Formats: sequence, structure tokens, C-alpha cells
Amino acid sequence: MSREFPDATHNCWAYLVGAPGSTDRIGMSDAGEPHGTAGRPMLTVLQHSGVGDIAAVVTRYYGGTNLGTGGLVKAYGGTVQLALATLPRIERIDYAEVSVIVGYDGISAVQQLLGRFESTSEGEEYGERATFRLRVPVSRVSALRAALLDATSGRAELAVIDASGDATPE
Repeated sequence: MSREFPDATHNCWAYLVGAPGSTDRIGMSDAGEPHGTAGRPMLTVLQHSGVGDIAAVVTRYYGGTNLGTGGLVKAYGGTVQLALATLPRIERIDYAEVSVIVGYDGISAVQQLLGRFESTSEGEEYGERATFRLRVPVSRVSALRAALLDATSGRAELAVIDASGDATPE
């Protein structure tokens, strides 16, 4: 931002990495403003916004009027609040790749459960048994496993596939 706005008096920033409200990886800078009057109020707004993985930069040009510490806190925090009010938001969902192996009599059970567990089939193979590669929200894997075992009388095999392509039984 300093390269984009080299004539700005201050480019103050704050960021939050992780889930909304997380304090594991945070950062802030007053960028020359009095201590605690820019970065901290911006970070506070971000932490209470219900948004994760977010950064904010407020660029300020000094116009000759001293705002005082209270005015600076209000200006920087308020600017981030205004930006958040118009921020388009989407929910981030972490997915797991899952391998499901069933007998041919279990194929319809797998297909029927996909929608209920917000899952999609990424591929199917038919040999001695049917193998499905599914994309499943991480939060739904255990429930899908339980439903598949119930629907197939315990005969379904389910394994989570890691980044290297190895399957780990669930």
C-alpha cells in the first residue's frame, strides 16, 4: 500500500488468519500514529466481525486537523466497520476426499446419501465391488460413515484419502 500511495501520511493495518475471532495469528500496525490508536481498533473490529482470514489497510492523509487519540480510534475502527458492512461474504467449507467401497447391493445407498451429506461423487469404479471417490465436507465425514454402515448393514468400507493419495480407514 505504501508503494501504491507513497504520498499518504499513514498506511495502518491489521489482520486475522484463521477462524472468525481467532487470536492465534494476528497482527497490526499503527504505522506512525500514536500507540494503540489505529492497528488495535482495526484488529478489534476484525475480531468481532464474524469473518476469518481477513486483512484491512486504512490509508490516511493528514489534512491539518488533529483528531486526538479518541478521534483516531473512532476513525480507524469506523473505517473498517464501514468496509465490512459492504464486504461480500461466503462460507468456507473444508472438504475431504473419501473412498467408499460397497457391494453392488449398496450402490443405491451411497447415491441416496450423497445429497443428505452435502457430498459429490468425483469418480466411480466397478469391479468385484463398487468404489466411489467422494468429496465430503470434513464436518460430515463421521456422520456419513455412520449412515453408510447403517444402510449397508456394516458392509461399507470408508477411508479418508490424504494429500499423498493414501487412504486412512475412518
